[in-house]
Amino acid sequence: MTHPVLKLYNYHVWANGVIMDRLRELPQDIYHQDIQSGFSSVSKVLSHIFLTDYTWFDIISGKSMNEAMATTNQLREQVEMKSIKEMKEIFLDLSERYKALLDSQKDIEKLIVVDNPYAGLLETSISETVLHVVTHGSYHRGNIATMLRQMGHTSVMQDFGLYLYQNRTE
Repeated sequence: MTHPVLKLYNYHVWANGVIMDRLRELPQDIYHQDIQSGFSSVSKVLSHIFLTDYTWFDIISGKSMNEAMATTNQLREQVEMKSIKEMKEIFLDLSERYKALLDSQKDIEKLIVVDNPYAGLLETSISETVLHVVTHGSYHRGNIATMLRQMGHTSVMQDFGLYLYQNRTE
C-alpha cells in the first residue's frame, strides 16, 4: 500500500499541472503581468512554489537548509523569467526526481534535522516535510486563483477531492 503522504505528493504534482494548463489557456501577458497582490505577478507565485519544492528536495536529499537556499537563490532570477511552458517542464523534471528520491527511502518516517536560519532547529520526518511541500503548494495555488480573478479570469478546480475522483481505480 502506498504511504498516504506519497498520494498527497502525487496530488501536488497533479494540481500544479492543472493550474499550469489553465495558465497556458489564458492570454500570455497574464503570466508576467504586474498585479497588486501578495506577489507582484502570477509568475512570481509559481516560481516561489517551484523554488520552495526544490529547496525541500535538497533538504530531504541531505543538504543543509543554508545550502539548499543558496542553490535556489542562484536559480531564482532564471526561474522567474521562464515561460509557463518552460515552468511545466521544470516542474515535471523535479517531480520525477522527487518520486525517485521518495521511492528510494527505506523509511519515509525517518527523522531529519532542519536548521532553519530564521526559526532554528527542527526535528521532523521526511513524510512531514513532504506534507509541508503539498500544503505550501496548495496555499499558493490559491493565491494564483485569486490573482486570476482580480485580472478578470477564472481559475480551475484543483482540490484534493477532485484529484481523488479523477484518479480512482475501479
